[in-house]
Amino acid sequence: MNEINSLSYEEAYEELEALVARMESGELPLEQSVTLYERGQRLAAHCQALLEEAELKIKRVDEAGPAD
Repeated sequence: MNEINSLSYEEAYEELEALVARMESGELPLEQSVTLYERGQRLAAHCQALLEEAELKIKRVDEAGPAD
């Protein structure tokens, strides 16, 4: 999981898209599909956390008002 935490949003999202494409192909064995699904869930959670962090930063800047 630590390796996922080191990914940028763009890197994690790109990997998530690739996992989804592989899984949608329908050509993977069940066990590998489950493994990829689990990693995809972790990637999605990481992306969500990064988005929430960015949203909070933007909110703080907006609340602080314009810098003079």
